[in-house]
Amino acid sequence: MKLQQWKNPLVTGTVILTLTGLLSRFIGFFYRIFLSNVFGAEGMGIYQLISPVLALSFALTVSGIQTAISKYVASETSTRNYHTSFRTLWAGFLLAMALSVAVALFIYLYADWIAGTLLLETRTAPLLRIIALSIPMATVHSCINGYFYGIRKTAIPAVSQLAEQICRVGSVYLIYHLCRQHHRTPTISFAVVGLVIGESASMIVSVIAILSRAHQVFPARNYQTAAKQLQARGSHGNSYSLRSDNGCSSMSQSVTAVYRRIMGQLLQLAVPLSANRLIINLLQSIEAIYIPNRLMAYGLSNADALGVYGVLTGMSLPLILFPSAITNSISVLLLPIVSEADASGNTSAVRRAIMTSIRYCLLLGFGCTAMFLLLGRTAGRLLFHSELAGSFILTLSFICPFMYIASTLNSILNGLGKTAQTFLFSVVSLLLRLLFVFVAIPVYGIKGYLWGTLASQMLQTFLCTVSALHISHKAHRTA
Repeated sequence: MKLQQWKNPLVTGTVILTLTGLLSRFIGFFYRIFLSNVFGAEGMGIYQLISPVLALSFALTVSGIQTAISKYVASETSTRNYHTSFRTLWAGFLLAMALSVAVALFIYLYADWIAGTLLLETRTAPLLRIIALSIPMATVHSCINGYFYGIRKTAIPAVSQLAEQICRVGSVYLIYHLCRQHHRTPTISFAVVGLVIGESASMIVSVIAILSRAHQVFPARNYQTAAKQLQARGSHGNSYSLRSDNGCSSMSQSVTAVYRRIMGQLLQLAVPLSANRLIINLLQSIEAIYIPNRLMAYGLSNADALGVYGVLTGMSLPLILFPSAITNSISVLLLPIVSEADASGNTSAVRRAIMTSIRYCLLLGFGCTAMFLLLGRTAGRLLFHSELAGSFILTLSFICPFMYIASTLNSILNGLGKTAQTFLFSVVSLLLRLLFVFVAIPVYGIKGYLWGTLASQMLQTFLCTVSALHISHKAHRTA
C-alpha cells in the first residue's frame, strides 16, 4: 500500500478499528472461557439472558442518534463548521440521555416484572438492576464516539473500546480473587458489576477526549477575549444593562430555536434507524428468551435448559464467531469504498467488490468449517471442559461460509443504498429461525435450533447473493 493511501483517514481508521476489534474480541473470547469455568453452564445461561435487555436498550436510546450525530458532524466538519458540530453533539446527547435515563429507571424499578414476565427467569432481576446503571454511561460514550467517527478520528472510539474491555475483565478477575482469598463463593452478579465498571471506564476516556477536542476548537483565549468585551460593555451603565438583558433574552430564544432545529434533523435520521434496529433486536430477544423455555417443553429441567443455552451462546457461538472479526473489518472498509464507487458511477469497481467478496469469503468460510470440524470437539473439551460445547461447534461449523458471505454482501448492499433490502433480509431470516425455536425445539431439542440457525443463515445468504449478483450483472451490462 502506498504512503499516500496510509495517510488517508479512511484507510488508517479502518486499520485502527480492525486491530482494536481483533484485540477486543481476543480478550472477550478468553474472558468467556474464564466465566464459563468459574460460573458453569447454568450461570452462563442466566448471564446471557440479560443480553437482550441491553441490546433493546441500546437500540431504543442511542443507536440511531449515534449514527445521526456521526453523519451530520461529518458534513459540518468538512466545511470547517466546528462550532455547529459541537451543537449537533450536544443536541444528540440531550436527546439520547433523556431516553437512557427513562429506560434505566424503568429497568431498575420494574426489574422483577421484566425478569419474571419477559425473560421468564426470576434470577435475572438483581442483574437487571445492576445493568440499569450502565445504560446512561453507554449513552455518553456512544454519542461522543459518534462525534469522533464523524471527524474521522477513530483512535478515540478504539481506545474507548479497549478501556472498556480491559477494565471489565480486570475488575471481574480481581473480584474473583478477592472472593477466593476471603473464602466466599463468587456469583454471576460480579460479571455484571464488571460490565458497569467497563462502561464507566469507556465513558471517562470519551469525556476526556471530547474535553480535549473542545479545548482545541474553543481555545481559552477566546473565552478571555469574550469576557473582556462583555466587561467593557457592562461599564456603560444601567441603560445598557437593560438593553443587554433584552439582548440576552432574544439570544436565548435564538439558541433554543437552533437546538430545536438540530434535534429535528437528528430525529429525522435517527428514528427510522432506531426503529429498524429495534425490530431486529426485538426478534433476537424473543429468540434468546424462548430457547430455554422451549427446551423445558422438550423435557429438560430449568437448570438443564439454562445450562444448554449457556453452553451454546456463551461457549460455542463465540468460538464460531471469532474469525468473523476479519470479515467485519472487511465490511467496515467495503461500505465507504462501494458508496464512493457507486456515487462516481464506477460500476466495474462495484462488480469487482461483489465478486471478490464472494470468492474470498467462500475460501475463508470453508477453511474455518474444515478447522472446526477437525478441532471443534477438542476445542470444546480443552477450552470449556464441555463435550456438549464441542458437539455444538461441529454442527455450527457449517454456517461459516454463509455467515461470512452474508456479512460482507450486507455491507456492500448498504453502501449501494439498499438498506431497506438488507433490513428485510435480516427480518425474514430471523422469522425463520423463530419458527424453528417454537416448532422444532419442543420436538427435537437443541438440535432443532441448530438446524434453524443453519437454514436461516443459508436463506439470508441466498437473498443477499441474488440481490448482489443482480446488481453485478446490471453493472456488467452498462459497463
